[in-house]
Amino acid sequence: MNVKLFQIGFMPVGLIDILDIILVTFVLFKFYMVMRRTRAVQMFLGLLLIFLVSFIAQALNMQELSWMFKNFSRFGAFALVILFQPELRRILTIMGQSRLIRFFTKGQTTVIIEEIVRAVLELSKRGHGGLIVLVRDTGLKAIIETGVQIQALVSHQLILSIFSPKSPLHDGAIVIRNDILEAAKCILPLNSSPQLEKRWGTRHRAALGMSEESDAVIIVVSEETGTISIAENGEMKSGHDSKRLYEALNQALGYGAKIAHN
Repeated sequence: MNVKLFQIGFMPVGLIDILDIILVTFVLFKFYMVMRRTRAVQMFLGLLLIFLVSFIAQALNMQELSWMFKNFSRFGAFALVILFQPELRRILTIMGQSRLIRFFTKGQTTVIIEEIVRAVLELSKRGHGGLIVLVRDTGLKAIIETGVQIQALVSHQLILSIFSPKSPLHDGAIVIRNDILEAAKCILPLNSSPQLEKRWGTRHRAALGMSEESDAVIIVVSEETGTISIAENGEMKSGHDSKRLYEALNQALGYGAKIAHN
């Protein structure tokens, strides 16, 4: 039952109406936060403007304009799914990484994370650069096709051999999906922001660019300093040691189990 609280003009406003407005506002805010650093943010703001004009047209009883937006809404839902497919995947991924979901998936294996972390720490120790893309929900077929197909089980030895300066595959990124190293020498989209820190080179710009256009988690090992960084959702966090790297990857990939550190 919708309890009437007050009335705006001829429209009664109840408790359910207020709750409805709060939930819609929350969903739109979360949607914007996911897309704020992507190319889709302009489309999102444009759609908000269209809905605002539609609301005003109906409130002012502008029949022709209301008719136009009413017909637009018939296929608007399908257009939204097509336009915002990557962003919708990111939202579902974020939902899937909630504490409640991870509680039911904490028995998943962490062997692959152990192999990745072991390799990253060794790359840092040796002073070898590295760029590792961990696929989550958004498919990266176009990125994989830019590199050399590997299709091998992930191991720290394989990662170290690829990023060896003498390897013909050491330039570019490797892409890992689940327990498979899909490809090496992959080309990632670069972040072109002029505000990006000057100390970050091509690898870091590529990691940020990839994290802005997908829900992937990207690990960067600096060749100059050995610093380990992680790019996710358009943000870069640096200075990961063994413990922090384990915890960050477990959280990002949705695993709940703790890993014993060697």
